[in-house]
Amino acid sequence: MLVLRSSDASPFGRKVKIAAHILGLFDRLQIVATDTADPSDAIRQQNPLGKIPALILEDGTVLYDSRVIVDYLDHLAGAGRIVPIEAARRYPALVMQALADGILDAALLQVYEKRWREAPLHSERWTEHQAGKVARGLAALAETDLSGETHVGHITVACMLGYLDLRFAGAWRADYPSLVAWLDDFAERTPSFATTRPKG
Repeated sequence: MLVLRSSDASPFGRKVKIAAHILGLFDRLQIVATDTADPSDAIRQQNPLGKIPALILEDGTVLYDSRVIVDYLDHLAGAGRIVPIEAARRYPALVMQALADGILDAALLQVYEKRWREAPLHSERWTEHQAGKVARGLAALAETDLSGETHVGHITVACMLGYLDLRFAGAWRADYPSLVAWLDDFAERTPSFATTRPKG
């Protein structure tokens, strides 16, 4: 078995889970709940950054982060299934993944600002700086062609929008109806988007 260290709410872990479902590899995953804030959690030995997701292979090798893990799963499934091989499709897919990952990073930093810093130390300037990245990223995605066969970029965009629903009450939806329509279609075509939805 492959061991996936993750948490229910992690959008990056969700990306790996959806990829595994699409690739027919989900049954080979043992998902182990992880608390990155707990100094005694073994994740700090498995990934020196103490971050999730991390994938522990059968020989004990640990892969991280989500981009590396998804690439490995795609390779395991025969290569080219969700990480395109030919340059004309590969690099747009990887750039789309990078953009969605970057939006997620900025969204997470806003959440962590409130979760990890005492209220008197909250920086409105810092939060607005991160919110600007999210807004610009969403605007760029709204102008991006998201059609075509599902690849890693699409999976990442879906998980990112799902995280914005979870932690920001879906505030993005009013401004980006085209992304709402795309996500609805993705969810309909990809059953694992519903089965991997965080519980809260």
